[in-house]
Amino acid sequence: MESRAYKILDLIVDEYIRTGEPIGSKAIQQLLDIQVSSATIRNEMASLEQQGYLEHPHTSAGRVPTYKGLRLYIERLSGANELSNEEKETIDSMFEGISNDTDDVIIENASRALADFTNCAIVSTNEANKFSVITKVEVIPTGRRMYVLLMITSSGNIKNRVCRLSFDLTDEHMKIFQQFAEDNLKGVNLENVSEEYIKTISAALGSYVMSLSPLLKGIADLSAEMMNEKVKIEGEENLIACPDLKGTEIATVLRQRNEFSRFLDNTFSGLSVMFGKEDDTFVISNSSMITGSFLKGGEKAGSFGVIGPLRVDYKKIIPYIEYFSSKVSDLLSRDSAEIPMLTAEKEADKKDE
Repeated sequence: MESRAYKILDLIVDEYIRTGEPIGSKAIQQLLDIQVSSATIRNEMASLEQQGYLEHPHTSAGRVPTYKGLRLYIERLSGANELSNEEKETIDSMFEGISNDTDDVIIENASRALADFTNCAIVSTNEANKFSVITKVEVIPTGRRMYVLLMITSSGNIKNRVCRLSFDLTDEHMKIFQQFAEDNLKGVNLENVSEEYIKTISAALGSYVMSLSPLLKGIADLSAEMMNEKVKIEGEENLIACPDLKGTEIATVLRQRNEFSRFLDNTFSGLSVMFGKEDDTFVISNSSMITGSFLKGGEKAGSFGVIGPLRVDYKKIIPYIEYFSSKVSDLLSRDSAEIPMLTAEKEADKKDE
């Protein structure tokens, strides 16, 4: 499209976001930074309507943007606006406080802050664990026949599981299992620690394999938990407080939060957007979700989705999504050796508390 048509579309979207009302040619004429007749503007608006970017609501002389028009508007905003230096400094200072935390903590805190900055709800997925390797597996006695199986990864994430055994482990059992973990699990990528892999390496335990089988199952379960894509939502209260959205529809979407992974999986680079009721799951009327992905070592590690009303301030929100995605990518891609690792003893102390 010619630049004049772009300007007219942008102004119509801006005014529609501000007022929620159809926009006429006279209003556009007053807002344009170039001298154009009202008749010329009407012709441009008619052309935009024919192309599917605008529509006539009822009998009004004005136009409102269609989903197609909003998408074009959002695509053109990507990378076009930047946050102020003050806003960047505020966000940077927030990240300084979590820069040495685990991938999970970084993504969760970034999602919470993004919800505060945008006044929207933030849905996030975390696939960063697929890049992690196991750095430590330890068994900690916690009671009679009760043991905590602790797993730590290269990204600093920690998972534990309580295992009940049929007998108390002797010092020999503990020593054999720790050596087994050192030889067969340390340095192995989480993606590879399947039940099949555990069965294959269990032969190294020899006659102890049956007695230690609950610990082997625990390793497989912990690896699966870490690998499962996590869908989390922050700022639900922002949706509930929005007068443009229906509370019953919001409740339905929040109950089906895992379905968001389907939307976020399709976000690989740049921004993507979907609008309410375009999908059977995303059924919040008059809403939009803008998604942007973050990376780890150049590969996708997850996505943020900003959910708000259809008439959300895209010019404000898109720079936030882009800046937060960039900052999270930088932190997740840092050298794993820089991440302070919690020791098994410290985690055991937490369990005791």
